[in-house]
Amino acid sequence: MLETRQLSKTYSGDGTDFQALRDVDLRIDKGDCVAIVGKSGSGKSTLMHLLACLDAPSNGSVIVDGQDVSSLSEKAKNTLRNQKFGFVFQQFFLNGRDTVFENVVLPMRIRGESASTLTKDAATALAAVGLTDKTNKRAKDLSGGEKQRVCIARALIGRPQVIFADEPTGNLDSQTGAAVENLLFDLNREQGITLVIVTHDSELAERCDRLIEMKDGQIVSDKKRGEAK
Repeated sequence: MLETRQLSKTYSGDGTDFQALRDVDLRIDKGDCVAIVGKSGSGKSTLMHLLACLDAPSNGSVIVDGQDVSSLSEKAKNTLRNQKFGFVFQQFFLNGRDTVFENVVLPMRIRGESASTLTKDAATALAAVGLTDKTNKRAKDLSGGEKQRVCIARALIGRPQVIFADEPTGNLDSQTGAAVENLLFDLNREQGITLVIVTHDSELAERCDRLIEMKDGQIVSDKKRGEAK
């Protein structure tokens, strides 16, 4: 499903270089539920952005379904992200003036889908996150938990193979965060969607089937749940 080979990323600025990732080899299979953890600056978010084709590596390769992403044009990468990936971030990235419906269907509008398809798929996605009654409400009028569920519906509407979640409960209270976590794990178990979570939250990480720990731009531990530490 997802693979990296000798993946490295160096950022340059003010005359200095910072190597965020160093020769990372990783394989994530279809249906995996993975947490990527580590201290700030460990490289975990950089790794997720490269896996999701949101950034380009300095060296090495990202392979999606057997295809080296570096061989794709920017237009093809955009299409790949739109068709295969869904995204849930700590910041909601919603247009507050638009309705829940308009926020959710944005990926499908980019694809050029018909109005009837937008209506049908939005209804399915919103039902999955329990927001059918909020379809015509403006996003700015929602609670934090409702906004995050809209983000999950937006990630779901394109029937993604992978959902990338970067600190998905970071802006939520514990009760709302637990509900969002349960929703993501249910999608993984019931629909077989691969789930890749970047988090500082040890309790959230422990709920995943696989825990990848990063330090200084490298993977220092990669264990399945239940394995000895």
